[in-house]
Amino acid sequence: MKIDSRFQTRPNTTICLTIDGEPVMAKSGDTVAAALLAHSGNASRLTGKGSPRTAFCMMGVCFDCLVEVDGHPNVQGCMTQVRERMAIRKPKGFRTLSGDTEDA
Repeated sequence: MKIDSRFQTRPNTTICLTIDGEPVMAKSGDTVAAALLAHSGNASRLTGKGSPRTAFCMMGVCFDCLVEVDGHPNVQGCMTQVRERMAIRKPKGFRTLSGDTEDA
């Protein structure tokens, strides 16, 4: 058996997604966290007190990579693969509770 046959190969294709409404290209097979880091390296979210956070462990333990994906809040970016036309939003501050309205 050849050594390289033990490793999964990824297709060398790019896909288009949006980060906070801005079109961004990412590599197929990358995670959301990897795409965010490759795009700018900036924080992927701000805590309620304004502290910047971004992917740290890249294996689903620390929860510093939480983002909104296609309208679903608190998605672990390091555990989610990118896909074509995915809409990613970086959360800022405290999240709202279920049932809250923006007017309240």
